[in-house]
Amino acid sequence: QVQLVESGGGLVQAGGSLRLSCAASGRTFRSFDMAWFRQVPGKEREFVAVIRWGAGRTYYADSVKGRFTISRDNAKSTVSLQMNSLKSEDTAIYYCAAPRPYATGTPAPLDYDYWGQGTQVTVSS
Repeated sequence: QVQLVESGGGLVQAGGSLRLSCAASGRTFRSFDMAWFRQVPGKEREFVAVIRWGAGRTYYADSVKGRFTISRDNAKSTVSLQMNSLKSEDTAIYYCAAPRPYATGTPAPLDYDYWGQGTQVTVSS
């Protein structure tokens, strides 16, 4: 079982930056792909980024590529999302997620078994 707890959300002006963090429980963190999703009320949950458990390769949604950076610290069992050049359309609840161990994290929310409670990011224009 893995528990995920996000932090770092808040209110920021357009063009600004925020850094989200996700702390994971358990001793097998390094065996999980870790991802960030976001959701606006009334819309489907949207893939943002994923980082692989092995070589740490990263993949991003086109909408955030070049602005967001996902990283992980296996020693601290944390994954972070650095968000720069924020836009009003980045406003959403951001969720940290993990599939089962050694499974490939895809852009599909249904492929993930563990979710955090979410943290609100609001970008004012």
